[in-house]
Amino acid sequence: MKNNYQGYFIDLDGTMYKGTKRIPAAARFIRRLQDAGKQILFVTNNSTRSPEFVADNLTTNHDIHVNSDNVYTTALATADYLDQIAGDKRRVYVVGESGLRNALINRHFTITDMSPDYVVVGLDSKVTYDKLATAVLLIRAGATFIGTNSDSNLPNQRGMVPGAGSLVKLVEYATQKRPIMIGKPEKIIMAMALKKSGLNKEQVVMVGDNYNTDIKAAINFGIDSLLVYSGLSTKLEVSKEAIQPTHQVDSLDDWQVE
Repeated sequence: MKNNYQGYFIDLDGTMYKGTKRIPAAARFIRRLQDAGKQILFVTNNSTRSPEFVADNLTTNHDIHVNSDNVYTTALATADYLDQIAGDKRRVYVVGESGLRNALINRHFTITDMSPDYVVVGLDSKVTYDKLATAVLLIRAGATFIGTNSDSNLPNQRGMVPGAGSLVKLVEYATQKRPIMIGKPEKIIMAMALKKSGLNKEQVVMVGDNYNTDIKAAINFGIDSLLVYSGLSTKLEVSKEAIQPTHQVDSLDDWQVE
């Protein structure tokens, strides 16, 4: 079993923790990677939180001691992708929260509803009909449609609430335009994460609990994957998939770091 990877791209919810509940094997796994000098990058579809917030949550609540440089959100991936293609077209209308807005501002984009070049739709817990209507009208007027990620639902204390993908789908339905999607299982977030890491595809592995996002992202991008059965996907479900994960473990304690 090849496991001498230099870089680990790692999912968060279901892999490092379950909601507010710790996964003790996750903290032990990260410590083993740190002791071995591996590069760690948490790759998450959450566009609402800053990397600093995510790192602080991991450190404070889950005994996983990392910093903001170890966190790569779909907000950062969206900003990095647009920065790569935008040139001087830097006007963006945003349906999203502070994590997404700040990532774009930090890449020198102007947030505006006046003739933007791009409309970016992410998770927005304070979304209004008017905000979505503005997004639809701007896309219909010619702005390029970007979706942060296609997650239909998000688990929280109330249950499975609508995710960013639900808002993206509403705008897609009303515009009849397909968005450029950034987050897992798409290739773009993986390409941006690899670029940030400075490694090549053979040197990295994607670690996650969800076959349909984490493992498919690895498959779509052409890198190895490690599925851990600590969260969403079950062995029965995964056994039916045509393309299997490169590696599968019941617990991250079972993974040998070389």
